[in-house]
Amino acid sequence: MYLPRNLISHLYQHLLRTHHPQSPPILVLVSLEPDALCACRILSALFKRDYIPHSIHPISGYNDLTSAGETLIQPMTTQKGGTGGVVVCLGVGGMVDVSTMLGLDNIVDGGDPSGGVQVWLIDARRPWNLGNVFAGRPEDALRELDGNARSRGPDVVGGRIQPAFKPGQGGVIVYDDGDIEQELATEQEAYLTLANMPDVEDDGEPLDDSDGESEIAESLNGASQGKKRKSWSDGDDENNESEEENRRPRQRRRSNSSETVTSSPSRPPRRQIRDSASLDPSPSPSQIPGSSPPLAAQSPSPQKLRRRLLRLRRKHESALHKYYSLGATYSEPISSLLYSLAEALGREDNDLLWHAIVGVSSLELYGRSMTGVGISSSLNSGGSAGWGGQRGERIRQILRDEVRRLNPPDPADTRGETARGEASGVIPTTARSPTDTAIRLSPEPRFLLIRHWSLYDSMLHSPYLAARLHIWSDVGRKRLHKLLAKMGVSLSQCKQNYTHMDMELKRGLRHSLLTYAPMYGLDGLVPPPASAGRGKEGWGFVRSWGWKACLSAMDVGVIVGAILEVGKFGIRTDATGRLYDQRGAKKEIVDEDGSQETQAWIERFWEAYDALGDIEALKQALPTAQLLHRAILRTGTSLIEKRQIRHLQAFRMAVVKEGPDVQLFTHPAALTKLALWVGEAIAEQEKEQRGKVGKHGKGTPLVMAGLNEARGVYVVVGTGGGGGVVDIALQEKRKQKVEAKAMRKQERRDARERKRSERKKRDESDEDENEEEEEEEPEEDEEESDEDSDDDAIDERGYGRNRFGNAFQEVVDETNARVRIDSFESCVVEIKKEDLSSFLESLSMKAVIG
Repeated sequence: MYLPRNLISHLYQHLLRTHHPQSPPILVLVSLEPDALCACRILSALFKRDYIPHSIHPISGYNDLTSAGETLIQPMTTQKGGTGGVVVCLGVGGMVDVSTMLGLDNIVDGGDPSGGVQVWLIDARRPWNLGNVFAGRPEDALRELDGNARSRGPDVVGGRIQPAFKPGQGGVIVYDDGDIEQELATEQEAYLTLANMPDVEDDGEPLDDSDGESEIAESLNGASQGKKRKSWSDGDDENNESEEENRRPRQRRRSNSSETVTSSPSRPPRRQIRDSASLDPSPSPSQIPGSSPPLAAQSPSPQKLRRRLLRLRRKHESALHKYYSLGATYSEPISSLLYSLAEALGREDNDLLWHAIVGVSSLELYGRSMTGVGISSSLNSGGSAGWGGQRGERIRQILRDEVRRLNPPDPADTRGETARGEASGVIPTTARSPTDTAIRLSPEPRFLLIRHWSLYDSMLHSPYLAARLHIWSDVGRKRLHKLLAKMGVSLSQCKQNYTHMDMELKRGLRHSLLTYAPMYGLDGLVPPPASAGRGKEGWGFVRSWGWKACLSAMDVGVIVGAILEVGKFGIRTDATGRLYDQRGAKKEIVDEDGSQETQAWIERFWEAYDALGDIEALKQALPTAQLLHRAILRTGTSLIEKRQIRHLQAFRMAVVKEGPDVQLFTHPAALTKLALWVGEAIAEQEKEQRGKVGKHGKGTPLVMAGLNEARGVYVVVGTGGGGGVVDIALQEKRKQKVEAKAMRKQERRDARERKRSERKKRDESDEDENEEEEEEEPEEDEEESDEDSDDDAIDERGYGRNRFGNAFQEVVDETNARVRIDSFESCVVEIKKEDLSSFLESLSMKAVIG
């Protein structure tokens, strides 16, 4: 089932009305990423204000999720002596069958398979597992057991929860951010039709019969139970015995070990076929009082009906297969969705708004865009407008409006703004008073940790600048020095801490960047000036903590991400290969199965969780963030200068297996940041050489492998090449082109109508001439359609999406490579060190970009 956006507070309000001191605590499962972490802080704050007991359990991957189901969730079920309860999944399990993963699909003695446990599923990853979206109600399984499936009541229609829905019955409920209702109409029809379709054997025979399927589709979608179903296949008892097996979701192997993860079902569980009379949901005329039976109509033969069913089933199975094959993408951040919940409840404040802003800002750091994990070609729009194209900018604009609403400007502080230079575009670096905790809009440049580094280091470690100035080379460093010289900033000034720079230089910095940055192809380095039409589009967010600190949302995202990836004190390797953190504490880890590594990640989660609410902990972790990004610059520069990036058939590939920083990149998120840094540099090189993005506008994808020597595995990440991202400017151009084309067509139609009317009046029409003219017009349309073929391909659904998750699974199914697919990020896998070459060889033959 899914909860539409306009009913986002429905479940929470019911929880408030029904919760009491004896109720079991709410269990919150959270993935180890900044967006989910911020969403968890928002939800936890709501629970605390309403005195709802809850427990938070970090989840590192699918194996951890299965373990949580066995140890934490199944004891809550009524089958195991529990009383049921609520489980909230934040960034966890949206792409798999959650009921199977958590063990909530076992039917015991005809009871509720979910055991009274209701799962709230909130995830930004796509594609959805459609079983979570359109099924997930426990009564359905019970009705299938006894063969008395009744039509659903008015509380759930087609998987959509209605206002009359009463929670507390168990099952899986997906929070819809608007995508399900807007984009999944075809998949909804296909899934629900297959769910109501009787079972029939398919031996792959060709179906040439052109009989329509609309009648049978309507009868399947609206079918109510009449007679007991009959089977077209032999052995009715045999089918009945295997009914439970057919209902069980098919599982696929996530690795070549014994671990499995439930796959998205290619089609819902099948039912046995009914006879032709039971396919009609309406009562027969003889059952209606006062009606006379009509003449008997000839019913289709069983063979004809079987062919219709097979054709309909293949059609809908193809629709579902196409949806799952589109590739990965990201929708609205879950921190933004949880803030919408707080807003609907009337509980929004600055703290919750700040967590939502940090969660949204963090998506750009990890390359999570509308085409999955990859570099974003929409970065040129300026400021922080790098995620999600037009939709992402709408979300940020809503957050800016919330900042203005909750932090109104003080008219008495106009003189103070002038003194600090904020009125002229200087980014704020201090609070306005000792008690100032307000959030403000700031024209943030694309520099990294500028308030806590020197201007030079901040520009040097910026991925945006590094790719466009070729920072990894001496020529690129000289270009950076020339840019600073044209701006009138000396090296001695720019290499001291930014907060200690000359105030006049800081006042003129933004104007200088707007003037000279376009000369070096850095049009999006700073957001454009505020205007009446565009407002403060592209501006970032800054918050103060009195005199203690002033941080931007991107700064907080960088620091929290670094804590999650390398720990609060970082990791370094000495000359002998031994591991130490920055305090000098020795870290000896020999961990073949990854259990100690997972435990270390969970400990980092709690460090990051505490740091989000403690400004001193954030400041203490600043050196860790700087350490990580210095390592990214060193390693990326080494890979490019030593020409260690190979170009295979479908993608480029790089391997990190030596050097002082190799241990930092054993975490998938840190390796992803390195891959995005290198991928953006490659994309800019391709643009300079060819004048456009490679691979027919899709960009060249990149596979980055990092060696984890302690476990004897390579962590592999596949990132997209930056093509297919929704670019606002390009979308507007295509829209104008389509409108101009439609206008030309309309003008030609009007001209033809005028000619025909004139000829009719003069009675001089010639049929042959009219036919020639009518035949010539479509030729012009065909020429225009050929010109716009590239635009149509770009607008095609799934264009440019990251398909590494699909490709990884195909390689695992075809080869004997020892692969572990445990991450919630579908483009991340672990491969045994000895199997990396054969795995990449097979992967190079796959389609990795949609």
